[in-house]
Amino acid sequence: MPKYVVLYTAPVSANQQMENNDPAMAEQVMKAWNDWSAGVGEGMVDLGTPLGGGMKVTLSGSSEAGTQIAGYSIINADNMEMAIGHMKAHPHLQMPGASIEVYETLAIPGM
Repeated sequence: MPKYVVLYTAPVSANQQMENNDPAMAEQVMKAWNDWSAGVGEGMVDLGTPLGGGMKVTLSGSSEAGTQIAGYSIINADNMEMAIGHMKAHPHLQMPGASIEVYETLAIPGM
């Protein structure tokens, strides 16, 4: 079964989101995520975590990534349509300006 990497983007960094959440709100958010994860069922490979400030590395050095990736998950699904279907009810989409990117992992030839 194909594996998909799910990237959560947001206009506010995960660090800022967590700093501004009160405990009751954080509990509600985690319940929504856990409910969503339960709906994915056995297709959930790794619920993932929020991501902190990223760095972009090139041959000439490193700098802040400058992306809006706030977290990730990894799921199994029969196809891209099914993977996208799991995202339609995701609580992350309730955040203004938030979006979700889904990428199918590809086998590495010879491995």
